[in-house]
Amino acid sequence: MAQRVTLRKRNPYNSTSNRRRVVKTPGGKLVYHHIRKPAAAPKCGDCGIALPGVPALRPRLYARISKRQKTVQRAYGGSRCGDCVKSRILRAFLVEEAKIVKKVIKSQQKSARK
Repeated sequence: MAQRVTLRKRNPYNSTSNRRRVVKTPGGKLVYHHIRKPAAAPKCGDCGIALPGVPALRPRLYARISKRQKTVQRAYGGSRCGDCVKSRILRAFLVEEAKIVKKVIKSQQKSARK
């Protein structure tokens, strides 16, 4: 007859947060090992790809690791991927250039009237 295995936590329900596996200990007893949920990697806010350089952990485990492991040393590091940051910088530069061109054209038209 198989050995009985008792729960180690108080939660008796078969839910995703209460998954368990039967493991035999070195002493020969069968015990439950509770399995953590798999972690999803943090995603880029613009394009949605997993951020390279940031570990995939459960939310509470981020409190245990240092700041340098949670981010990337770049503008928007740990929030946006490198390609999206590059496109943001390029867009901002082009917008500023467009404003300057508009200003120059306006001044030329003003001088041409006189």
